[in-house]
Amino acid sequence: MSPRAVCLVLAVASVVSPLQAQGRPTPGTPKSFTLPATNSFRLPNGLAVSLVPYGNVPKVLMQVRVRAGRIHEAADEVWMAELVGDLLKEGTELRDAEAIAREAGRMGARLDVEVEQDLAVVGLDGLSEFAPRMAALLADVVGRPTFPATQVARVKTDRLRQLSIERSQPEPLGRELFQRLMYPDHPYGRLYPSEERLAAYTPAQVRSFHAANYGARRAHVYVVGRFERGPTEAAVRKAFGGWKAGRVSTPKPASPVSTGKIHLIDRPGAHQSTLLLGIPVAEPSDQDYVPLLVTNALLGGSFISRITTNIREDKGYTYSPYSEVSTRTHDAHWVQVADVTTEVTGPSLKEIRGEIDRLRREPPPTEELKEIQSYVAGLFVLRNSTRAGIAAQLSFLEQQGLDRGYLTGFVSRVRSVTPQQVHRVAQKHLRLEEMTLVLVGDRARVDSQIKPYGPIAR
Repeated sequence: MSPRAVCLVLAVASVVSPLQAQGRPTPGTPKSFTLPATNSFRLPNGLAVSLVPYGNVPKVLMQVRVRAGRIHEAADEVWMAELVGDLLKEGTELRDAEAIAREAGRMGARLDVEVEQDLAVVGLDGLSEFAPRMAALLADVVGRPTFPATQVARVKTDRLRQLSIERSQPEPLGRELFQRLMYPDHPYGRLYPSEERLAAYTPAQVRSFHAANYGARRAHVYVVGRFERGPTEAAVRKAFGGWKAGRVSTPKPASPVSTGKIHLIDRPGAHQSTLLLGIPVAEPSDQDYVPLLVTNALLGGSFISRITTNIREDKGYTYSPYSEVSTRTHDAHWVQVADVTTEVTGPSLKEIRGEIDRLRREPPPTEELKEIQSYVAGLFVLRNSTRAGIAAQLSFLEQQGLDRGYLTGFVSRVRSVTPQQVHRVAQKHLRLEEMTLVLVGDRARVDSQIKPYGPIAR
C-alpha cells in the first residue's frame, strides 16, 4: 500500500465523531510482528523459492517476482516493462488468454500482474488444494508467452489512452518533471514515453525485452498460506525446473540529486496549483531509515500529521495533502504533495516550509510522537497480516539486502525512536534550502506568490 493510499484509508477511518470533540483517545500499544517460518531453496537453474506456511484459511498465494521492472528499460524502452506485463495474460504456447483466465477461475483465483519500478510481480491467490496447479500455470505464463501481434496492438491502444489521460492531469505532469530532475539519465527519471514512441513498439521488441529480462536466476517464487509442502514443492520444482536461467540482472544504480530550485509547469487558467517539494533521503539499509519513516508520518505522511492538520484542517487550503518516503532498490526520496487553490499557492508553500522548519528547529512533544509511533507500528502489523503483505516484505528484504531482523524488530525500533532522533533526522535529511520544488499551475497568478522562495528555473 502506498503512503498516499494509507492517508486515504486513515482519512476514512477518522470521520469526526462526538468522541473526537473530547480529544483523541490514548493510542494503544500495537501488537508485535512475528515473521512466519520460511523454507527457502534454489533450483539448479538459479530460481529462488520460499515456502511460507501462514494462516488458517484454506487459501494460498503464489507469486513469481522477477527483476524485470522499469529500472531495466533503456531510454528508448519506456513503458516496455508494462507492455510485457500486460501481455503475459494474453496467451502462451499452451494456452490462449481465455484458457488462462478459465484455469485461474477453476482454482478460485485470478491472474494478477503488476509491474513496479524494480520488479514484475505475477501471481495467483486461490484455494489451497490447487497449489500444484498454480505452479504449472504461473510457469507457463512467465516462461512461455507468445505476445500475439493482435494483442500487442490492442494493449498499446489501451496504454495510449492511459498516457493521454495521465498527461492531462497536473499531478502526473508534476511528478514526471520531479522524477526527471531527481533522477537525470536514469530509468527512475523516465515516467512516460512519447505517444510516438509507444505507438511504434513492435511485437519483436516486446519479445526481445522479455527474453532479456525474464529468467530463472533473476526470479523468486513465493508461496504463502495453507498448502501441503511435499506436493507443492514438487510441483514448483517440476514447473519451473526447465525455465532458462536467463541473463544476470545489472541495473544502473540510482544517484538522486536535488536542484534546490523552483520549477514551474504553466497551466493557464488552472484553478489549482499542484506542489511537489522533495529531496533524496536515507535508503532502507541506513540507520536513519526507520526514524525517517516516523518523521515522515509526523510531518505529512498521515491524516493526523502536522502539514495535513495545518493546511487541510486549520486553513482549508487543500483536501488531501500527503508526504511519502518513496523507496526503491538502495534508494529513497522524501516528497510532500498538495493540490491547493490557486489564490493560496504562496501561503500553502509558506505553511509547508514552516512545518518542516519547525521540526528542524525543535523536537516534537513526546505525546505527539507516541501517537505517530502507534500509527506507524500498527500500520506495519496490519499491512503484514495478509499473504500478499508477507510476500512483499520478504521480497523487500531480498531487494534491499536486509536480514529478517529488519522485519521482526521493526515495531520495537519504531517505538524506540526519540523526539531528539526525529529532530536530528529532520535536520540531516530534510534540508529546505536543497529541496526541489515543482509547481504545476497558472504562472500569471502564482508567480508573485512564490517569488519570496527563489527564482523560477528556466
